[in-house]
Amino acid sequence: MLAVVLLRLPRPGEVFSQLARADLALVGLTLAINLLAIQLKVVRWQLLLRARGISYGSKDAWFAFGASAYLGMLTPGRVGDVLRIQYLRHDKGTPYSEGLASVVMDRLSDLYVLAAFFAVAITHFGSQLLPELRLLGWAAVAATTLGPLALLVPGVAERLFGAMYRKLSRDPEAKGLDVFLQSLRAQARRATPVTLPLTIAAFLVSFGQGWLVARALGLELSYFDVGCLTAIASLLSLLPISVSGVGVREVFFAAVFPSLGYSAEQGVGYGMMVFALLYLGVAAVGFVAWQIRPPPAHVVREVTGPPGQT
Repeated sequence: MLAVVLLRLPRPGEVFSQLARADLALVGLTLAINLLAIQLKVVRWQLLLRARGISYGSKDAWFAFGASAYLGMLTPGRVGDVLRIQYLRHDKGTPYSEGLASVVMDRLSDLYVLAAFFAVAITHFGSQLLPELRLLGWAAVAATTLGPLALLVPGVAERLFGAMYRKLSRDPEAKGLDVFLQSLRAQARRATPVTLPLTIAAFLVSFGQGWLVARALGLELSYFDVGCLTAIASLLSLLPISVSGVGVREVFFAAVFPSLGYSAEQGVGYGMMVFALLYLGVAAVGFVAWQIRPPPAHVVREVTGPPGQT
């Protein structure tokens, strides 16, 4: 998709000329801030686990989160996140259902906050977006907001997924599903007051990184405009049609940048720089974590007590 975007630009060479002129000091600062962004998300995950009595050390949580981020770079969607479940199982003996609940709640936190920022962004840029994109955006917000309620409202998920789970898992009593749903709902009740501010902070940090990228490329975009652009691009990047949104992000920026007084080439260059610094930057940290602490090949502990105790 990215290659198609570049080939269809009137002056594709300007994209690379723009990147070559980037301010290296701001590029380095943007890369360094990735450590803060990761730390906020690691702490949030630890708090979600703590809501279920699972204490996961910062070093182990960093390795698990980093390795999953690295794997996520290689796969569409957020497949890499499930790797954290295996780390938890290996390190703490945490049941898979408990680990899955923490990862799902972690993702739901991002989705709900992103949906809120996306709604603001669509309102702000509404007149500058194609009607089809606005319609797709509001549909995505509605699906993001209403869809997870099936998991959080007692009784709904049990009826919707109980029979399918019992058939696929060969667990006639659906104990694993019950543990997953109970854990998910407990985390939503107990941890949201602290994880919500952390999630908002993580997004504000990423918006700040996007603003620094704009400054590094000589683009006079406001922090608010960058936040709105990033929110829309982030939601579009969740569509499992490319790896980490490569191509999708650049198509969006190429379409919207002319309405902001810049060329489509500058939009594509901006998207490529965001991908390189924010996405590949986090993946580089994850690659190091993967080498230091590779994913466990098998589980060596058995659960013999409450969640978090082995």
